[in-house]
Amino acid sequence: MASIVCPKLGAVPTGQRSCHQLELHPKTTQKSTQPVAHRLGENLGFGFRRTIKSPHALATEASTPLNENDKMMANYVPIYVMLQLGIVTIDNVLEDKVGLEKQLKQLKGANVDGVMCDVWWGIVESKGPKEYDWSAYRVLFQLVQDCGLKMQVVMSFHQCGGNVGDVVNIPIPQWVRDVGETNPDIFYTNRAGNRNIEYLTIGMYRDYMKSFKETMADFLEAELFTDIEVGLGPAGELRYPSYPQSQGWVFPGIGEFQCYDKYLQADFKEAATNAGHPEWEFPDDAGEYNNNPDVTGFFGSKGYLSEKGKFFLTWYSNKLLIHGDQILNEANKAFLGCKVKLACKLTAGYYNLNDRDGYRPIARMLSRHYGAFNFTCLEMRDSEQDAAAKSGPQELVQQVFSSVKREDVHIAGENALERYDRDAYNQILLNVRPNGVSRNEPPKLKMEALTFLRLGDELLKKKNFRLFKTFAYNADPRTYSSVVPLERSKPEIPIEELLKASEWLEPFPFDDQTDMSVGGKLNDFIDGLLDKIPFF
Repeated sequence: MASIVCPKLGAVPTGQRSCHQLELHPKTTQKSTQPVAHRLGENLGFGFRRTIKSPHALATEASTPLNENDKMMANYVPIYVMLQLGIVTIDNVLEDKVGLEKQLKQLKGANVDGVMCDVWWGIVESKGPKEYDWSAYRVLFQLVQDCGLKMQVVMSFHQCGGNVGDVVNIPIPQWVRDVGETNPDIFYTNRAGNRNIEYLTIGMYRDYMKSFKETMADFLEAELFTDIEVGLGPAGELRYPSYPQSQGWVFPGIGEFQCYDKYLQADFKEAATNAGHPEWEFPDDAGEYNNNPDVTGFFGSKGYLSEKGKFFLTWYSNKLLIHGDQILNEANKAFLGCKVKLACKLTAGYYNLNDRDGYRPIARMLSRHYGAFNFTCLEMRDSEQDAAAKSGPQELVQQVFSSVKREDVHIAGENALERYDRDAYNQILLNVRPNGVSRNEPPKLKMEALTFLRLGDELLKKKNFRLFKTFAYNADPRTYSSVVPLERSKPEIPIEELLKASEWLEPFPFDDQTDMSVGGKLNDFIDGLLDKIPFF
């Protein structure tokens, strides 16, 4: 999975949503003989696997009484572990197959559901247009299948490198960059004219996804893949490249707008003219990457709250919405009929105000493609954030969860940073089941999956892996039923209908803490003692 950066995740201030955040960080098997009440108390992690049989979730499902054997299943959240970014090298070779197999078997022993990996465009189609080489990925997929795990795969059309946590460099294909040499406006551009080559402004990736489907037909038929996550922008996220570390950005700088290529400038001019304001231009006082919003003109009350400011921000966010809709439509056509779910990854930093929801329009758009909404920063707490950043990750997760559920869309989550401590695990457990375990009926609020960052030596250290196995505890492993075939996308939703979902509604209430804690400081102390005993 592409690198995730802290600032994009905790970008919404506690008790305040400011528009400058757009740029800040824009399974039927054997029955258990144990009484269900005992199993509920014993399970510190997720419990039992839940079979997903519907292409999209309903937040307002009718409450149906559960029998004793299904109570835990209804609460289970499948767990996937991210593989290393460079598991397939830039030279298209699977790195350390023997070592990886050992690690995958350890994950299987911990009863996780599967793994996630990026499938890099820059590796597979590096030699030229439609010259695909999937060989290394086929070896990887076969290995995962042989280890008895499922997979989430990411169609990674973006560059790896230039973001915090990117430990390898995998650029987009050279032949695409060569086109950019003669037509640099295919890349996102900031006001100073600096181009960002992480991702293209335009482009349909139909052929790449079609080739994946054809080459991996046997794995699709065997239902190895549960999710196809479609990369929609930098770091695989639906966003602009507004805060590139490669151009000097550091947290908590506000970032910059990325719309100064000739195509977007022409589009804005046409939109402004049609609105009766041909004189309107892009803002020239929105600051630079590392500015504080208070020193800019645009993020003052006479900037973003003015008629011109609101028009620009609406246009800017709409372009992103349309971009995501178009690529997901192509993904839906490519994988139509396959027993997979489509997903896309979201971040912080949309046009999100005290009276405007920046996430629900995206969820509404996603609903027509039977997609899942993947959000991150599940491990973060407000108290851990730098006060200067005015960052409120807990409120952000609560808002996003609520907005997505109101649009009847599946929501899944990730942790943003590599964390192996109890505080992080407990926060994740709270966010995936905000109102705890439901003992008599399916929970109304629950995420559909968790992807945990990341597989490697640190996770597999004795103490860390012991705690992870507690977190992912599942005493009665079960098997999956088939996911239903992907349906064709519903009719396109007019932008006006999408924007109606921007009406602000209060988020659903979350509990203060999880009811399935993996422990606290006393447990940490015991862990320290256990580490000194050789056989633990």
